[in-house]
Amino acid sequence: MKVNAYTTLDLVDAVAKGHDFEMEAFAVVNATADKKNPDCVQLQFELDNMTEEHLPAHMETIQLTPAQAREIATDLEKHAKRVEEATGDDEETA
Repeated sequence: MKVNAYTTLDLVDAVAKGHDFEMEAFAVVNATADKKNPDCVQLQFELDNMTEEHLPAHMETIQLTPAQAREIATDLEKHAKRVEEATGDDEETA
């Protein structure tokens, strides 16, 4: 997954944490399924501009059943609403 490819979210703020480090970075996040014969929903993310000494370039992929994907979507909606209510920020982003 490349930053200049189509992704669900381009360049969001992210933090990579390890035993002896914590680094802020940009990330791309993508929700997808195979075009032909999909058998799972894939949630992918990749942090950008990480140094080799802490986190070599790689992409994480989580494979979800449709029910698991809906459960995450429901939780995201719930937490988004809480944050909007707490911050007064109900602005939608595309």
